[in-house]
Amino acid sequence: MPDSEQESTPSGIDTSKPSVARVYDYFLGGKDNYEIDRHVATAALQIAPDAPQAAQSNRQFLRRTVRHLAAEAGVRQFLDIGSGLPTQGNVHEVAQSAAPGAHVVYVDHDPIVLAHGRALLAVDETTTIVDADVREPEKILDDPRTRALIDFSEPVGLLMFAILHHLSDQDDPAGLVTRLLRPLAPGSHVVISHFHNPGQAHPEVSQQAFTAEKLFNEHLGTGRWRTHGEILAYFDGLELLEPGLVPLPEWRPDPGEHQPELGITYQTFVGGVGRKP
Repeated sequence: MPDSEQESTPSGIDTSKPSVARVYDYFLGGKDNYEIDRHVATAALQIAPDAPQAAQSNRQFLRRTVRHLAAEAGVRQFLDIGSGLPTQGNVHEVAQSAAPGAHVVYVDHDPIVLAHGRALLAVDETTTIVDADVREPEKILDDPRTRALIDFSEPVGLLMFAILHHLSDQDDPAGLVTRLLRPLAPGSHVVISHFHNPGQAHPEVSQQAFTAEKLFNEHLGTGRWRTHGEILAYFDGLELLEPGLVPLPEWRPDPGEHQPELGITYQTFVGGVGRKP
């Protein structure tokens, strides 16, 4: 690791192992990543050269869906699971621009995410960050910091951007979504973006998904490109908002919004929004 990186590394951060959050940060053009993360990112670019554009598309999906919940669905409190490193257009910035005073609880367990998040939110009384893992939904929901900002008798926006595909099938991601949604009031919404394998409908895309999955599991120990049906199951019992579960750029694009030029990766990242009736 270069001396400059070593000097700027926050205490407790292991830079000998790649981090999902830091690889994603690299794709977004951020600076909170290290040589090991860039090595994994470079390998991923050999498989999917348009991966940075896909990451940008996910951020645009975040901004559109959070703005919809705050401005049109009347949601005033948000729980962002696996929030990742702060970047331009964070959830609290988008939500509060549409609904001043909206409450946001970020949840992550990556040390560098926690360090940067706490620094960013040090003087913000409407926003906090909780150190917890998505595999422990009750710990997230019962955390005093969550309870201080989230009123579970009112609708909540449960945000799960690019997190469930980092859970194995044994982790039961659909069950975790159910456990997180169970205490939320009617009118709550869940937003999910997820790596997608389209199968025989798009064989070339499917092969890319399998290759990327192998790379991610070898280097990061995590990553599942699931089928449309598997991802759709996360919305069981919910009202799926139009246009349904679709490639991210297709979810209610803003008029005149510039969409990244996506190659076949376009089909390997999908998202949707469900409403709790």
